[in-house]
Amino acid sequence: MRGPTSGVLRLDRRLNWSGRASYDLDNPRRLASMYETVLREATHPEELTRWLDGPTLVRLWPGLVVPPQVRQLWEARFPELAAARRPAA
Repeated sequence: MRGPTSGVLRLDRRLNWSGRASYDLDNPRRLASMYETVLREATHPEELTRWLDGPTLVRLWPGLVVPPQVRQLWEARFPELAAARRPAA
């Protein structure tokens, strides 16, 4: 995944139909909000790779608010996400 990590972007209407589809990725809250929206709404792998950046996802993962089923599926597929949620020893 090599999605954008800075600047202002506008998600496709299919992903964000609420009217707040514009995201300033330089604003940490809007960046997290965009990731939460994509993780909840994407139905095609291409949407994930277009909008998400792997290292950014790992960094944001512990604080993202996503449904438990989404979290479980992603952590099962990407163990580094589960590891990111564990407190440092």
